[in-house]
Amino acid sequence: MALDISTDASATRRIALNRPDKHNAFDAATIAELTAAFDDASGDPAVRAVVLTGNGPSFCAGADATWMRASANLSQAENHADALRLSDMLAAIDSCAKPVIAVAHGFVFGGGVGLIACADLVIARPNVKFRLSEVRLGLIPATIGPFVLAKIGASAARRWFLTAEDFGAEAAVTMGLAHVQTDEPEAHIAAWLDALHLGAPDGIADAKRLIADLSGQPITPALRADTATRIAARRASDEGREGLAAFIEKRRPGWAD
Repeated sequence: MALDISTDASATRRIALNRPDKHNAFDAATIAELTAAFDDASGDPAVRAVVLTGNGPSFCAGADATWMRASANLSQAENHADALRLSDMLAAIDSCAKPVIAVAHGFVFGGGVGLIACADLVIARPNVKFRLSEVRLGLIPATIGPFVLAKIGASAARRWFLTAEDFGAEAAVTMGLAHVQTDEPEAHIAAWLDALHLGAPDGIADAKRLIADLSGQPITPALRADTATRIAARRASDEGREGLAAFIEKRRPGWAD
């Protein structure tokens, strides 16, 4: 199996890329397994959060060389279908209803950067080396592009997409690709999980959708009406009523017990 999956006592689904001898470079099987794993975690009410890591010396060195060589013999239509499967995998992570924490270490190249860009909270270890290397292969970071661009912005993309230079944890934090640089990721994961468990599960899922839907949108009357509809629905929901009652009664809401 390309993944190592478990669920711990804190209702956290741990998904680890598990091809350490290949620096967790992904192939068709890995893409299919990741898509299924995140679809499953997203729909499982027993899961509160997902932690994505990589076993071995690297998080993910991008696409597997053998898989890439095989793509050279595919037709344009077959390559298009192949790229859509990769895009579907990234979308499954990006739209996961549960908060996704990722830990980047070692090599994080090409599609590996795409994986990191789809996570909600990202830890970069000091030894990490990021690279958007596609142009050096005569390619472009097209499939991962929407997800990476949404995370780092156009100005940073103009540099890293075009030069394919290496950059480290500090630069990743500066541009917003990562949030924390540390060599003790588990301490930060534990703190984030504690914070996430104080949030209503469906509220967190709706907050993720809110970010995706509002990002880059002009503030129009229609958008303001939409946000009013969303908060009204939350106030009337079971979680909204429980959260307000807990606040008034000075107790923890049921989901935080």
